[in-house]
Amino acid sequence: MTFSDPWLLLLPPLSLGCLALMFKTERVAPGVRFPDGRLTRGLSGSLRVRAAALLPLLRAVAFLLLFTALARPQIASKETKVRSEGIDIMLALDVSTSMKARDLDSGTGSEERLVIAKRVLREFIRQREGDRLGMVVFAARPYLLSPLTLDHDWLLENLARVETGMIEDGTALGDGLLTALARLTDNGKRADGRGKIIILLTDGRNNSGAVTPAVVAASARALGIKVYTVGVGALGRALFPLTDPFGATIYRQVKVDIDEPALREIAGVTGAGYFRATDAATLLGIYQRINRLEKRPIETTEHVTRRELFPLLLLPAFLLLLVEIVLKSTLLRRIP
Repeated sequence: MTFSDPWLLLLPPLSLGCLALMFKTERVAPGVRFPDGRLTRGLSGSLRVRAAALLPLLRAVAFLLLFTALARPQIASKETKVRSEGIDIMLALDVSTSMKARDLDSGTGSEERLVIAKRVLREFIRQREGDRLGMVVFAARPYLLSPLTLDHDWLLENLARVETGMIEDGTALGDGLLTALARLTDNGKRADGRGKIIILLTDGRNNSGAVTPAVVAASARALGIKVYTVGVGALGRALFPLTDPFGATIYRQVKVDIDEPALREIAGVTGAGYFRATDAATLLGIYQRINRLEKRPIETTEHVTRRELFPLLLLPAFLLLLVEIVLKSTLLRRIP
């Protein structure tokens, strides 16, 4: 509880002093005089006499309530409203067979690129609470794994079933980007660049599809959508699994072939950035950096509601004064 005018709480002690003075004055007020005190010496005070002596207490309590009411006691309650505008993110993931290469060190040994990419994406998705996320996977053609959704658990379930070979082999960067872009736009309307982004992860170069990445990047820029690009793969050569004539899996060294100039151009045209991941820790750091760059705006509004309590004090104060006046004028009336 708080008081709007707390300095008024200094008045009750002053008022009590005044009442004490008044009480003292009333005690010496003129009464019926007897020539000899022996006539009343053995008399005891009646109930009315003792009750009359308590009348000043009614007035004291009434004034105490009145002055406390003047200080305006209040009960404050706060209501905080958080308005969060999440952003829309489409994740475009390369699932061509080259993502089976083992050249990313996870700290416990090398793992397939796709395995590490899925692990990092799961962590990224869990951190984007309040955002709508969708995913496109692509190889020789794109496949919409999930439209934009707030149901991140459902998106994670779909991500878990992503494997290389689920789409015919190839790398259609342009078509994959175009599918992601189409899912972010509403009939080609211009988007807020801070509200809609695409994150493209690939380990190769465009060799399939009907649309070139440069054309899609220009369209994304016109629509105000950023495209962050991530090239995944160690520098030089990587171990790639092959099947020998006897059906056994063997690993051969193959050249890592990432079209970094194209990925830099896509990101630069749209006002985003290009990142290169050569190990699992770097890939995780890239998505964490993008997570920090694309934070959603949060607006907090605080409403303070104050409930006035002085009416609850005024009513009993006036009732006490009224009771005192009535009793003093009737049942507890003093003579003279």
